[in-house]
Amino acid sequence: MRAILLAAGCGTRLRPITNTIPKCLVPIKGKPLLEIWLDRLTKAGLGPFLINTHYLSEQVVSFVETSPYRDQVTLFHEKELIGTAGTLIANLDFFSSEDGLLIHADNYCLADFSAFLLAHSQRPAECLMTMMTFLTDTPSTCGIVEIDDRNVVLKFHEKVANPPGNLANGAIYLLSAKLLEMMGKEFQGVIDFSTEVLHHLVGRIYTYETTEVFLDVGTPETYLQANNTGA
Repeated sequence: MRAILLAAGCGTRLRPITNTIPKCLVPIKGKPLLEIWLDRLTKAGLGPFLINTHYLSEQVVSFVETSPYRDQVTLFHEKELIGTAGTLIANLDFFSSEDGLLIHADNYCLADFSAFLLAHSQRPAECLMTMMTFLTDTPSTCGIVEIDDRNVVLKFHEKVANPPGNLANGAIYLLSAKLLEMMGKEFQGVIDFSTEVLHHLVGRIYTYETTEVFLDVGTPETYLQANNTGA
């Protein structure tokens, strides 16, 4: 299964670390974050991959060119950032009319992707996608989801004070071919997938909760935490 890895962000919250290195290449336990992603996804039988670039893109190009995964990676450079939905819509042909993954690759994620794919294959018939979720200790800083007893999304609470719960959107999405077709027809001009697309799909989003390590390495504090936890 093909996957788009969103890796073009500037990582402003992680400065000064990201003054000289793109966020997607910051080392976790001595290994670039993007390498961790490619390694884990490949071992789960996923690929090929499309990676978007922008900030310090020459470093990402150099990394890919010397990576054992270089033959499985297509790079998509964005001179100006076009947003998560914009990147997806611009590259719909990459999925060849099949289901595919859209991944925010700025997270340190040790989830079981084989189990994620299995959950997607067993989703309720009305669900157009499967979202990975995780339990967070800081719900007010995350997009919190409410789900029903079938694990289908009922409501979103995007970074609000005192949200009703701590089940967070992991921004890792397994999209059906039907939804990808809809993206090309009904969502042209949309920029952000999480904030501009998902609320249109409430009641049609299945969820899979990972109990493995899941951290947004967006700040020096969480970056330090990622380097001191997990496998």
